[in-house]
Amino acid sequence: MSSLREQFDAMAQHVRDPAAHPGPPGIEARRLKIYSDLVYNNLDGLLAGGFPVIRKTLGDADWQALLRGFLARHHSHTPLFTELGRELIAFIEAEPDPRHPWLAELAHYEWAELGLQLSDAALPSHDINGDLLAGVPVLSPLAWPLAYRWPVNRIGPDFQPTQPPVEPTLVLLRREPDGRIHFSQLSPLLFRLLELIGANTERSGSALMQQLADEAGQADFDGFLREATPMLQRLQAEGVLLGTRID
Repeated sequence: MSSLREQFDAMAQHVRDPAAHPGPPGIEARRLKIYSDLVYNNLDGLLAGGFPVIRKTLGDADWQALLRGFLARHHSHTPLFTELGRELIAFIEAEPDPRHPWLAELAHYEWAELGLQLSDAALPSHDINGDLLAGVPVLSPLAWPLAYRWPVNRIGPDFQPTQPPVEPTLVLLRREPDGRIHFSQLSPLLFRLLELIGANTERSGSALMQQLADEAGQADFDGFLREATPMLQRLQAEGVLLGTRID
């Protein structure tokens, strides 16, 4: 059994990193290459479809190096193929590439679409007709406000920044009832509002708007609220805000 286990370990090490591990003795190199190529090509097929912008931006050599490093050095915490994208993100975060300092954020941005599509988050109890100002507004778990240091929605083969801009890139992903994912860019004020609502369980919408007005330096709260109310109504119509909390 010890010998069999050693053979399995040697085969696994070779498949993950053929250049560093020769594989178990007694198996010809041609056959070993078939196995290692099969594993790499399957990984390439799975990840290239999930990260098309990264694949195109890095080019063949850097993309292959990324996958080879992932295979050789990353130990996944899940056997699920659907989680492979998040495992790649974890690898990139653990081994940042100084030539591509935006790579981890771009990987997360590309993964988020699939992540939201696959989400099985249940909608919390809510009153769809509740008053968003008088009650406690509820953010849909199928609406993700995301903040990035790098302009992930613009990075590609022809645009690879070396320094992050002064302003972050703020985006909202929301899943439509038919399963489609809708992307939109957020203003800092709207992102902050969704951030406040998402972290809130007790305060009314009016109290959150007062905090937002104070943070923005808006002394005329009534005027601020008048301008913000149509935005709240639009967020509710789009399903970003579900309604108000039911105790």
